[in-house]
Amino acid sequence: MEVSLELGAPQGASKCFDDDGRLKRTGTLWTASAHIITAVIGSGVLSLAWAIGQLGWVAGPIAMLLFSFVTYYTSALLADCYRSGDPNTGKRNYTYMDTVRANLDGFKVKLCGYLQYLNIVGVAIGYTIAASISMVAIERSNCFHKNGDDSPCQVNSNPYMIMFGVAEIIFSQIPDFDQIWWLSIVAAVMSFTYSSIGLSLGIVQVIKNGGVRGSLTGISIGTVSEMDKIWRSLQAFGDIAFAYSYSIILIEIQDTIRAPPPSEAKVMKRATLISVAVTTVFYMLCGCMGYAAFGDMAPGNLLTGFGFYNPYWLLDIANVAIVVHLVGAYQVYCQPLFAFVEKWALETWPRSQFIGKEIQVPLPARRSYKLNLFRLIWRTTFVVISTIVSMLLPFFNDVVGLLGAIGFWPLTVYFPVEMYIVQKKVARWSTRWVCLQLLSLACLAITIASAAGSIAGVVSDLKVYRPFKAS
Repeated sequence: MEVSLELGAPQGASKCFDDDGRLKRTGTLWTASAHIITAVIGSGVLSLAWAIGQLGWVAGPIAMLLFSFVTYYTSALLADCYRSGDPNTGKRNYTYMDTVRANLDGFKVKLCGYLQYLNIVGVAIGYTIAASISMVAIERSNCFHKNGDDSPCQVNSNPYMIMFGVAEIIFSQIPDFDQIWWLSIVAAVMSFTYSSIGLSLGIVQVIKNGGVRGSLTGISIGTVSEMDKIWRSLQAFGDIAFAYSYSIILIEIQDTIRAPPPSEAKVMKRATLISVAVTTVFYMLCGCMGYAAFGDMAPGNLLTGFGFYNPYWLLDIANVAIVVHLVGAYQVYCQPLFAFVEKWALETWPRSQFIGKEIQVPLPARRSYKLNLFRLIWRTTFVVISTIVSMLLPFFNDVVGLLGAIGFWPLTVYFPVEMYIVQKKVARWSTRWVCLQLLSLACLAITIASAAGSIAGVVSDLKVYRPFKAS
């Protein structure tokens, strides 16, 4: 058996190494599915009840199903681009950018890079805002529990953003991506913890209300103006898109799957189907149960809508879980940007001691840490700037919607479609080519509309917001 497997392996492969000379990959259908679920289920789930509240019982679930289908389909297209040429023996592309570079021209490669890293910057800002909201919720819930529900309990979110930023400065000094696996595991556990608590509290609230709240068309005109209804409905699409966004790291996940047979693309497609199905069921439960519990008054962050009283300790646990999750998620998303800038700087100034030199700092238990001054200053500066921007724009729903809009069409739809057309040599104006282009155009229209709704939300909030004031 070993002989036949070895003879059937691609040239250059062995018992210990894959065809590209790297150590054998050991990932399976189930590990890939777990990675995807971990990446997808994040803080975006907290805004889904609000999103369904804007769209109603009909359009809300339908929109969620459509986004899940588009995410699955375009992810399947992207999976086919992991290897260039033959799906079993073709050259591997290790990252999303490598895949774009292998299939598209220079301008599109640069555009993809700008969009990818812009999205990462936006995620850093969004996660800082979300973490501060949860920390404020903890302080306010304890204040209400101690002083009574009628107490003002005003809390300034800025100190909490600064605390979160300090934590990220420390964790950002972990040199590279493969050394934060433990942080990612902790973050994944936390995401399921707070999502499950939110779902459970939604069920309890529905029982307490004696029935399901909400309407077929969502929040009614009168509660909000006609124009606000339009903008908020558009923004809801961006929130849903943000909750499904993971294409930016799909290729990296696929690169963990063991060598064919079956091909990595087949395994990844099955993993995507399983994980998107599981995620959609989970999102439907959280989003719909949150809307059923609060109706038109569904909060932008589900966990802040249950009041700041009993069971205050359970809400505190959920909000602590959110903060811990976001500390890890921040690093998972930002490490590629950190690495890109440091690699570029080293290639641009290869002789610079400031950029290249590493200082051995002794640690307990005969360990040492390699301190790099450029890494220390650059990463600290990034975290400081993203924290300051977060303090100036602490609007969770608007930022989440804008991030979803910016990242959805180009990174989840456009580039996978364009790369698949090149990879599979789809003839121009053929039926498949036309259908793929129509899908891309439809998603572009949704992205523009969602971005417009989110920007309108930010402008509206800025009219009444006063920076650095307690709320």
